[in-house]
Amino acid sequence: MSAQFVVAAWNALNPLARWLLGLWLIEMISVPIVTWLWGDRARLQGIKLGVLLQATTVVAIVLPGWGFARTFGVALIVTLLTWTFEFTGSRTGMPFGAYHYTNRLRPQLGGVPIIIPLAWLMMLPPAWAVAEATLQRFSLEGNGRIAFILISASAFTAWDLFLDPQMVKWELWIWDRPASAGYFGIPLTNYAGWFLCAAVLTAVLSPLSVPTAPLVAIYGLTWFLETVGQIAFWQLPGSGIAGAIGMGIFLIGAMISPTH
Repeated sequence: MSAQFVVAAWNALNPLARWLLGLWLIEMISVPIVTWLWGDRARLQGIKLGVLLQATTVVAIVLPGWGFARTFGVALIVTLLTWTFEFTGSRTGMPFGAYHYTNRLRPQLGGVPIIIPLAWLMMLPPAWAVAEATLQRFSLEGNGRIAFILISASAFTAWDLFLDPQMVKWELWIWDRPASAGYFGIPLTNYAGWFLCAAVLTAVLSPLSVPTAPLVAIYGLTWFLETVGQIAFWQLPGSGIAGAIGMGIFLIGAMISPTH
């Protein structure tokens, strides 16, 4: 990230968001350390705490501009709908493909770890910010509603190039029929399902006027942490490189926006 962008993103943060962002970064940096010291159980706790802190940071970023009612409403709809998507998906195989969660992530509701909807919440607003910044770059704000949905859903789905191989390796969820010709054992239907669900959520919520710079920064920090983590610590160089390219394409489009 350029120094100019970092300054703009930092200045756009309210004090609460700055504190939460700092805690999230410290926690994420510490996950490989606590894993080395205390093993897999500590890593699982670190994953859950990281999701909670990142989701809380995102909420704190949008709260001043959106107000409590809208922020609460968006968060509620995202968590309820994504729990429904995940519950339906793990029961029927639609729209992601046949998979199920193990009992490693707890607590769970209906077989779905309650942390999973928060993971959707922590990355959807950053994906919306990436889309908004990209549309500004190409001067499509006036007639880019469909483009906004498509870019948002694609930017969100690019994150799963990192996520799914990592979570499968750690046996947090299991594909009932691993795909030998898919993406590191992940069926390609999974990515179609992610794209579809993200597009539906974006269309339903109409998330216009997000605080672009700080949320794009969250997207960029996620990209950096996932890239370094998978290549340097988690022995997943293939998905680490693929995810770095996938998310990186959208990050570049957002970073070079004239608003930054």
